[in-house]
Amino acid sequence: MRRAALLLLILATPAAAQDRGFDKAVTAFRALHRAEVTKAGIAGSSFYVIRDGRTVVADHLGEQDADAHVPVDAQTIYHWASITKTMTGIAILQLRDRGLLKLDDPIIRYVPELARVHDPFGDVSEITIGQLMSHSAGFRNGTWPWRNKPWQPFEPPAWEQLKAMLPYTEVLFKPGSRFSYSNPGIVYLGQVIERLSGEDFEVYIDKNILRPLGMHASYFDRTPPFLLPHRSHSYYIEDGKRVAAPFDADTGVTVSNGGLNAPLPDMAKYVAFLLGDPKRAAEYDLILKRASLDEMWQPRISAGEDFTQGRMASTTWSGLSFFLDKTDGIRIVGHNGDQNGFRAYLSLCPDQHLGTLLTFNTETRGVENAPGNRDMPESRVALATDGLCKAVAKGGK
Repeated sequence: MRRAALLLLILATPAAAQDRGFDKAVTAFRALHRAEVTKAGIAGSSFYVIRDGRTVVADHLGEQDADAHVPVDAQTIYHWASITKTMTGIAILQLRDRGLLKLDDPIIRYVPELARVHDPFGDVSEITIGQLMSHSAGFRNGTWPWRNKPWQPFEPPAWEQLKAMLPYTEVLFKPGSRFSYSNPGIVYLGQVIERLSGEDFEVYIDKNILRPLGMHASYFDRTPPFLLPHRSHSYYIEDGKRVAAPFDADTGVTVSNGGLNAPLPDMAKYVAFLLGDPKRAAEYDLILKRASLDEMWQPRISAGEDFTQGRMASTTWSGLSFFLDKTDGIRIVGHNGDQNGFRAYLSLCPDQHLGTLLTFNTETRGVENAPGNRDMPESRVALATDGLCKAVAKGGK
């Protein structure tokens, strides 16, 4: 019996050591998270760790409504901004896998209005769906230049507004030659989804991603009345003071860029799907096959000169609707989001079967294309999630 007990102890020791290392990393991260939130005056923040398909850490800090003093909890609904783009990309791959398009297809085949764009580098017909997904098509970053008056819409409400701007739109560099983050490019992909499926973008994503994953409290743009008590407000830090951003803003025709709103438990289901699980392969493959997700995570073009997106590092690459990087040899896949005072980060360590979700309802300062973005409070916390992946990787050696 003693030998059996001793053998059991020896066999259990590596796993126990790995858990201790992970627990220590979580403790260190929590201390940093709380300190940065408090020091920066961030109203509310949440953080989840999903490991082997299960949520193993669920932290909620501060308030979702700083005026009414409503605390953040598991039902709090955050705005996920550009993380929406990962779902747009998945939808494009779904349509590709159903034989409705190819990634090398010219975008004007599906959105012929784009033929009116000025392209000094060649013909607009050379711009492909794949280039739009990797932000290498040559379109500008911003979608809408008119949003400096309170009476102006948060984003253009209809495709007709963007369509009218196309003759005044210029391709800025030879498509496929370099990376440049483009919100209009993703709106064009949203048009492809709507036109091929015959459904509004929101309806298509609900039917083909949200509902199959059981994300029943997730939705786009305006909050349905029964969920309003859980909708987080958002804020900016200006001149050292916290000021409110517009509540429950509508992203209009740019919904495929950044219209997603969801509570953390719903997003944890999304992360579990992205990480995969052989036991749920048949279920997950109905959404998107593993091979197609892996295809999205292959490097397409270097994004290392743009410090506004992805990992904000010179080593960052763009895949198809996801950003890719490595830290100390650990593969990182993810996307960040930044809109209307919300900051959100989805980060996966696929080889460690671990993913993190981090979101803030307060932006401490605007994003600039400079390495200094890594030193913002939100960025410091987001980049510190790497320590959790390192702890798991080290424990597995």
